[in-house]
Order: sequence, then structure tokens, then C-alpha cells
Amino acid sequence: RIFCHTNIRLLAMADSNMLNNRPASAAANAIATIESIIGKDEGGRGMESLIVPGDLLDGATQLARLIPIGSDDNQQAHVVVLSGFPCCVDSDPPTETDGPPGTFAIARAALGLGHRVTVVTDECNRAVFAAASPFPSKITFVTYPSEDKMTGGDWQDMKKLVKSADIIVACERAGPAKDGRCYTMRGIDMNERGLIAPIHKIVEMGREVPDIVTSKVPFVAIGDGGNELGMGKALQNILSNPTIRNGEKIAAVTPADSLIAASVSNWGGYALAAAAALVRYGDVEKEESFEEFLDKCVPTEEDEIALLNRCVEKGCRDGVSGKVEATVDGMPLETSMKCLRDIRDAAIGASL
Repeated sequence: RIFCHTNIRLLAMADSNMLNNRPASAAANAIATIESIIGKDEGGRGMESLIVPGDLLDGATQLARLIPIGSDDNQQAHVVVLSGFPCCVDSDPPTETDGPPGTFAIARAALGLGHRVTVVTDECNRAVFAAASPFPSKITFVTYPSEDKMTGGDWQDMKKLVKSADIIVACERAGPAKDGRCYTMRGIDMNERGLIAPIHKIVEMGREVPDIVTSKVPFVAIGDGGNELGMGKALQNILSNPTIRNGEKIAAVTPADSLIAASVSNWGGYALAAAAALVRYGDVEKEESFEEFLDKCVPTEEDEIALLNRCVEKGCRDGVSGKVEATVDGMPLETSMKCLRDIRDAAIGASL
């Protein structure tokens, strides 16, 4: 049974020549512009050294051209989105405003592309992420407790989730450092506070090779500080960056296949959504305008303001200021909205 499933995975990948074809130059150029928009280091945290040029295009191409090859025989490809960075450790909830907006931008894009989507976070983040969801009836929502409270049933459910996944995307998800613990930028151990679920195991399970013919589940990651899941792809740059304090201690070691570094992780979510829309629209016969299609995949400013307000109503905090307010990483809301506008404008300007 496993042999048949994994051969289906390989055959689907082999037959999909499109996956390896470079998107149209107009789309590729617009995606490069979007990559530069999100990589300006607005927060002055040294994130520019974490950028892997071209990985936004690679990740967007994977998402846009996804083939349904999971094990549950569903005709829709399955996107599993991991998020949650409970860095406000002395608050309840400990959830920050960077994460939920980007996560649900990716979920929106997955739906717009015709995929199904599951969002996964820690139990401590449940209230905020549940409130953030713009399409609760269309997005499956899963939470897990800290590892010491995981049951046998929890582990089995996680394994089933991984088996059904066609791609894993992490957006502002806490990632284990070399000692296996997840740290805030200030070096606070979030595992010690009982806040971190073993969600990184989803990536590890997706890379396990049960036999010689299987292929791993692609893993795309978004982060902004070096301590997020997937940042292991830029590990040496994190360790050598003098602007990243506590780098040796907090650096996440799990590498992504495609790493999208952004000044704010939410912006990386917007960027991935817009870039995937650009790739898909360039691949298909046009039944609607690109702007109409973009609206299916990328949130508007009004969408994001409403989403952030729902998060704040549930006690979500700015991860830098610690205040319960609709700001992100210490920056005014307008800074994020300008980035969203710029991303949308760059996409629309591609003239596909």
C-alpha cells in the first residue's frame, strides 16, 4: 500500500513538467519586485542577511502548481500551514500579532487556488487564531498541546495529517534551536513555560523516508528573525549576523526547502499569496481579470484591519511592544498596510 502511494507521488511529480518550467517573465519579474519589497528590513533587525534570492518564486511555484498526491484520495491538494509564536510569555493568551494575518493570507490563497487547507497552531494560541480565520467553515483548524501533554491519539492524528499533506508552509512558527528548545528573540525559553506544541514534528514526519521510492513533502517557511521554523536554511548567516542578538542560542536549525525572509512575517504571507496568484494566472486560460483572481488569493487592507481587530479583541499583543493593540513588531498598522498595497500593486502591474 505504501509502495503504491509513493509511486503515485513520484509519477505525479515526473509527469508534472510544468512544476519545473519557469513562470512567465512578467510574473517572475513582479515576484522579484515583491521579494525586494518585503526584504527592506523595516525593523532594523538584520533580516536582510536571511534572504535567499529566488526562494519566494520557488515557494510560490510549488504552491500554485500543487498536485494532489496525499494519501487520502481527495481530489484537492492539501496545504498544511503551521504558525504560532507565543512570545508574550507572561500574558494570556501569549499570542503576538505577527503570524495570524500572514497565516490566513496563505490560507486564503490556498482556497483561491482550489486547494484545501489546514491551519495548525499551539493550544495556547487557539482563541486568537480561531477569531482570525476569515473563512472558518472552509479552513480546518487544529491545535496541539505542549509535548508533555500530547496523547497517543494526538500523535496518531498528527501522523494522519502529515500523510494527507501535499505541501507544508510555516509562517512565523517557533522553531527549535540546536538544543531542541524554542526561544523568543530575547532568549526566553517558551518550552519551559509550557507554551510550545511539537508542531515541528510535522515537518520531520514529512521528511521521513519509509522506503526507497518515497518523496518528502515540500516545506516552505516564512520568518523574520532567525528563530522561526525553517530558518535553518540560513543558519550560518544567522550565527554570523551581529544584529541578531542571542543568535547562537535562539537560531532555529530546521531548514526549509524554500525560505522566505521578510521584515515582518505577515508580509511574507502576503508575498507568497500574491506570488502564487501570479504563477497560477500565468499558467491558465483567462476566465477573469487578474485583479479579480488576485482578490481571491490576497486580502485587502479592509480584510486585514478587520482580522487584526478580531485578534486584539481576544487579547493578542504586539510581540515587540507587548501592548494589546493592532500594531505588528512595534510598527504602526499603516506600515503593514502600505506593504500590502505595494505587494498588490506590484502584482497588478505585471500585465499578465
